[in-house]
Amino acid sequence: MVQYSRARLDDSFAALSDTTRRGVLEQLGRADASITELAEKFDMTLTGMKKHVGVLEQVGLVTTEKVGRVRTCKLGPRRLDEEAAWLERYRQLWASRFDALDEVIEELKRKEMSDGRKKRD
Repeated sequence: MVQYSRARLDDSFAALSDTTRRGVLEQLGRADASITELAEKFDMTLTGMKKHVGVLEQVGLVTTEKVGRVRTCKLGPRRLDEEAAWLERYRQLWASRFDALDEVIEELKRKEMSDGRKKRD
């Protein structure tokens, strides 16, 4: 992975690490909304919501358009394919480790059962 991709992943995961920002993405997945509507929904100040939207906008997950005094937010053009691929690699790694652990546990159970039979005989 090139350095640019690492920085992009870091920025994406940092943006997604906040509950409010994930909630904003969920909300915008249903319908576009103004900063005011988002601030009301999340019980925040306009300034606070502008900051959250700005973080999402910097990584391309949200776009905004100002018409008059209203700034409307919508999902951005960037998808999370690179982030999903990164997560999938680690999901596969952990799945294989858990499969290996399952094998060890099963072997220990078999050994325990055979040792128990030997002691009874």
